[in-house]
Amino acid sequence: MNNDFKRIPYGISDFKQVRKENKYLVDKTMYFERMERAGNFLFLVRPRRFGKSLFLNMLEAYYDINEKDNFQELFKGMYVAEHPTENRNLYQVLHLDFSLVGSDLDHLEENFNRYCGGEVDTFIESYQRFYEPHIVPRILNEKNAVGKLNQVRMAAKKQGHRLYLVVDEYDNFTNNILNVKGQKAYHDLTHGTGFYRDVFKVFKPMFDRIIMLGVAPITLDDLTSGYNIALNMTIDSRFNQMLGFSEEDVRQMIRYYKEVGAIKPEVTEDSIIADIKPWYDNYCFAKDSFGREPSMFNSDMVCYYMSTLIDTGRKPEEMVDPNTKTDYKKLRNLIEIGNMTEERRQTIYDIVHTGYTYATINSYFPAESITDEDNFVSLLFYYGMLTIRGTLGAMLKLGIPNNNVRKQYYDYLIQAFQQIHPIAVSQLNIPFYQAALEGNWRPMMDYILKAYHDTTAVRQLIEGERNLQGFMNAFLSLAPYYLVAPEMEFSHGYCDFFLLPNYTVYPMVAHSYILELKYLKTDATDAEAEKQWTEAIAQIKTYATDHKLQSMLHGTKLHLIVVQIKGYNVAKREEIDER
Repeated sequence: MNNDFKRIPYGISDFKQVRKENKYLVDKTMYFERMERAGNFLFLVRPRRFGKSLFLNMLEAYYDINEKDNFQELFKGMYVAEHPTENRNLYQVLHLDFSLVGSDLDHLEENFNRYCGGEVDTFIESYQRFYEPHIVPRILNEKNAVGKLNQVRMAAKKQGHRLYLVVDEYDNFTNNILNVKGQKAYHDLTHGTGFYRDVFKVFKPMFDRIIMLGVAPITLDDLTSGYNIALNMTIDSRFNQMLGFSEEDVRQMIRYYKEVGAIKPEVTEDSIIADIKPWYDNYCFAKDSFGREPSMFNSDMVCYYMSTLIDTGRKPEEMVDPNTKTDYKKLRNLIEIGNMTEERRQTIYDIVHTGYTYATINSYFPAESITDEDNFVSLLFYYGMLTIRGTLGAMLKLGIPNNNVRKQYYDYLIQAFQQIHPIAVSQLNIPFYQAALEGNWRPMMDYILKAYHDTTAVRQLIEGERNLQGFMNAFLSLAPYYLVAPEMEFSHGYCDFFLLPNYTVYPMVAHSYILELKYLKTDATDAEAEKQWTEAIAQIKTYATDHKLQSMLHGTKLHLIVVQIKGYNVAKREEIDER
């Protein structure tokens, strides 16, 4: 294989490093001119690992006056090389990354002041040739970050210098405080005379342009008394595709690596797209973009997959990048501020069961109202746990974007179940193997149904079918041999679960399953139970006749399983003959 090709910049956010080492880069520089037209003070929220840091680093290199002589070298072959704006390389740029403040929450002000002060010192030393000789030591001798910023502001204004502020992970620092210290500590920091608020007060009168990126819009509302600092680009259709990859972006990447021989000939472009699309695609961030523009792939996930494929010659065993686990732990902590209410828990169960919910997206909200139902759903949207899938009047249909996110919901539910009643999920490994390779589905179903009984008997999380569906979803998703497809449409109906063979990773899987769950209230009569059972058999036999289903089996033997639950006890579970 020819090794002289561009490497995937997986995990790299340094634009100059990417260009110097000639790594593969998807060009997003056409958005610079759109941002300039949109306004001077901009704000954008995107889920974690969507390429925010690399984009900001690229933007910084474009506007930095110190990089003026390096412009052609850095941007050769990119959109802005042929279409530069008037503002190219005109600014002194201060770049702050609040994820670097530190995690010692017992010394908040000291840590924050040290970090910001150090960045201002680096800034003035980098641009010292533009200032009078006495300015640099004056700024370096200032004791706190606000004092240093004010000195820079006055000196730059006096000499007519243009300043650009880039803030990455603007909400990381405060979200950690909210998670660990609670709402009072957060309120003290962001309201009144809090030192964090004091720094933000300096920003707008000091900088000609500001761009701030983060994950959720909570902090900004608290800091700016009603979100008056910037244009929110988050749900603006002009910037829907600014971060992440379109399908065409991904296809171009695949074609490049096919052409240079980095991907085996038998691995086709379409097979890679078919492999990754259910896991990384389907993000839409603007209502006006839905149905008019391509959905977006999570760029870091694509890079994770492609780098593994190129380096090892095979797809990753885990489609979900293990490095994202800490991200979703942070999300879980944020969701559970003030403890999960039953209403919010029901929202989670409804989303897992149906795959979507209807809501309006709030552009910003203070931390004290984070537990309000509308804000809770908005938070799921901003974290990438929901995405725009349509509209219903004035409301948005917000759905689970892909299998990657769906698995995070399942993991969340499993942990919630285990907090109520311990469940040894590792004991499912052998039953999953028996179901997938031997066709013996009973050990798998018996274990999951017993866990359901034991958990629900301790505490009825949500009475009825939603609880059963969510529980089954969560635990079936642990089976590595299958892609669990809930509510799959077959023969104009929707089966509860289709266990689709994960044949690309486990080609030895010999058995697949359609599972139909039926729930009865505890006071249901025998006649009602029998009627329901008869209907379930007719339904599942109809599903099995679907022509589309046959193409998805990949040579496996299909089993039709019907389970009937009464209350939290198993009433009946049987395999149904297709005939």
